[in-house]
Amino acid sequence: MTAPVGPSLGDILRADDPDLGDTFGADDPAEDAPQEEEEVPEGFCVECKDQQAQVFCEQCQEDFCDVCCGMIHRTGRRRQHGLKKLDVDMAEAAAAADEGGGSEEPAEAETEAEAGAQAVTFSARSGKVEATGSFAAWISERAKYIPLRLTLKERKYLRLLEAALRVSEYTDKVDVLMYGSKTKRMVAQIKELCAILSGLVLASDYKAGQTLFADRQFADNAEFFQKVFEIGRRHKIMNPDRMRDEYGKLMYLLQDAQLAEVHELLGFATVAPIKTVYTVLESLGVLYVLEDEMVAVATKEIVAAGKTQAQVRLEIKQKERAIEYLAKAYATPECPGEVLRQCLYSIGDNHAYLRFNRDPCDRMLEHLSASFNATRAESNELSLAILSGRDGARLSHSHTSQFHYVQQTLTLWREILHDMFALWHHADADLLGARNTYRLKDTGQGLQRVQPCPRVSSAAHTILHRTQRAVGRWVGSAMIHLGDRNVPNALMFIDKYNQVSSILNPVVRTLEYLETLDPSSNAARFVDSAYGGKERACKVILADFFRSAFDGSGADNFFDAGSCIDGRLTSAWNWCSTIEKKPFFDLFLLAGFVGFNGGPEGFN
Repeated sequence: MTAPVGPSLGDILRADDPDLGDTFGADDPAEDAPQEEEEVPEGFCVECKDQQAQVFCEQCQEDFCDVCCGMIHRTGRRRQHGLKKLDVDMAEAAAAADEGGGSEEPAEAETEAEAGAQAVTFSARSGKVEATGSFAAWISERAKYIPLRLTLKERKYLRLLEAALRVSEYTDKVDVLMYGSKTKRMVAQIKELCAILSGLVLASDYKAGQTLFADRQFADNAEFFQKVFEIGRRHKIMNPDRMRDEYGKLMYLLQDAQLAEVHELLGFATVAPIKTVYTVLESLGVLYVLEDEMVAVATKEIVAAGKTQAQVRLEIKQKERAIEYLAKAYATPECPGEVLRQCLYSIGDNHAYLRFNRDPCDRMLEHLSASFNATRAESNELSLAILSGRDGARLSHSHTSQFHYVQQTLTLWREILHDMFALWHHADADLLGARNTYRLKDTGQGLQRVQPCPRVSSAAHTILHRTQRAVGRWVGSAMIHLGDRNVPNALMFIDKYNQVSSILNPVVRTLEYLETLDPSSNAARFVDSAYGGKERACKVILADFFRSAFDGSGADNFFDAGSCIDGRLTSAWNWCSTIEKKPFFDLFLLAGFVGFNGGPEGFN
């Protein structure tokens, strides 16, 4: 028997419902008691009673909202019912609700938010839903790489792992030049970390620690260590800004543990596959839940920008109702509803990741197209043309060539970040491949582990070719550095492209600040007097960024910088290092900027 499901956020928000406490819980004796039926306000859904009716069922002779209609008519004979779309004015429906004593919340239309029962997909912006394609096919494929959100117990283990890695000196003692084999040193350091982790577990929970480690060797607890290490790897994928130092130690430790000679002396395996939404649902036999149209509504990210409170509350109710429906409809003895909720929330985390990391590329592409003409410059000051040797540039491009160069680079970054979860899984496989060995080499930036990256290379080249077909014209080199002195291994590749959002977000936030500046404020008067208006101020920032952040600078040779795929990112970082010298730096400070790595999105 499945556990009773608690009230959803939508029911909690409906504070005027006197029967809220008796709505959930099959074991509640009061549930079967006859209750007085609540009167449905005219123009509202007969099922939920708090949303505008959008569909009329000819057989049921009732009005429903899209979400309730989809839930009720998804199976059995009800699938054959004739449904007719209603065209009801929202203001009239709200007035009717007020007269009938219904919900006090103004029900305002949000057409994209209410496309729940249709075949849906996400548009370029992860927060938007459109009824234009098959969301099920897209999310079923993407779920193979979406990490499963950590449970409360797993987060406790994560904190212990972070504490153990923080005091470990693994790379300091192992990644040094020495004659002879380092196998025994690696094994000793791995066992030392496991001992620290065991001690922390014992200290935090004596009974659990005693059960795990009393009179047992490390090899006897191989499954426990695999689980803890997998938790750390999974958490990092979804939170790239966390575990910045600890993650490198963890991956290099596991990389060494995969070596045959180390594995033999260690006596147990340390690597387990990363849990994803797809693998969890597949193992429990409920993978078909991803084919339900309600998954799009249950996982949609709710962005408050540009919406009224009523619209936001409406979307929250829709989302929570869809989650509760899916958790009840697809729960089985092997897969309880809580696991389904965890998977749905994990997919929602994926959309939040895309909005923060990928969508800044979309916004910068919009600014490029809106503020600059591809064929000619508005003025010399706003020209994108660059000349090698001038202002640190290492490339020479006309205004038109630079426009296309910037456009294709931002498009490529967007595609890489869109597929970052898949790339991260490929990187994990390359780093921890038992037969994929590395060599320690001085790359000019200290000793680095240089290792081939066959899976990441194949995926990156696929993304590059897709981008080249999309943009048509390609300017500059298409060389991708992997497994060499520039990008020694897959970990470095992932780390480089995780910085794109750190570069673009502060620029985007500053532009948004200027665009929404109150004309009567002192800041607006300053911008008008110093820059000739906020529109021109935005163009000055964009022109400098599109010139200097894509000029091949950042190194003293074309192999390390220039126009190659990785050199483009090097140039952008070089621009970031000179931001305080820019004449428009005061605009960044006005917007609250503190640094490209400081605070959320670089702002206070």
